[in-house]
Amino acid sequence: MATVVHVLLVFLHVAPANPLSKRYNPQINAWVYPLFEQNWRLFAPDPDSTNRQILARTAQTDSRGSMHVSPWFDLTAVDNSAVDHNPFPSHTNQNLLRRAWTSYEETHGGDDAAGSERAVMLQKYLSNIAAERVAAHRDGGGTIEFIQLRVFTLPVAAPGTAAGNGPPKPLGTRLLPWWKVTPRGK
Repeated sequence: MATVVHVLLVFLHVAPANPLSKRYNPQINAWVYPLFEQNWRLFAPDPDSTNRQILARTAQTDSRGSMHVSPWFDLTAVDNSAVDHNPFPSHTNQNLLRRAWTSYEETHGGDDAAGSERAVMLQKYLSNIAAERVAAHRDGGGTIEFIQLRVFTLPVAAPGTAAGNGPPKPLGTRLLPWWKVTPRGK
């Protein structure tokens, strides 16, 4: 029964708009996003025209009540390293952070204000990915109380250009607000 319901909901999501899909659109979207999202990029890829470098820093309060902020940690470099040194890299390793950022950017615009429940969910999703990745590479203990992301948008190098011209100049920089990190499952 669960399989039948799943197939029906995904079918209604990808099918052209009809009275049934319009009537149950909130329920369909609640089931499909973000885990079962469908797109046609396999058949008509739309490659990125920019690269994103995503960095994170964390903050935590010590026993005396002082706030300690960590240096910036390059999440994109960790992802790139995992892909570069793996002969069979996981699709998840290659795309999880990038897709989370793209989805966040689509739902929040430039002001970082969540205008829907989906936007709030995608903000939490991006925050959780960043916090888990930072925690996996942290020295020492303690919990992460807050996390902040900084995203550089960089141009994609033209084919055949020399890589020795130095790092590309960012097309844009975006500093997100501090987000409260909640323990897993809460």
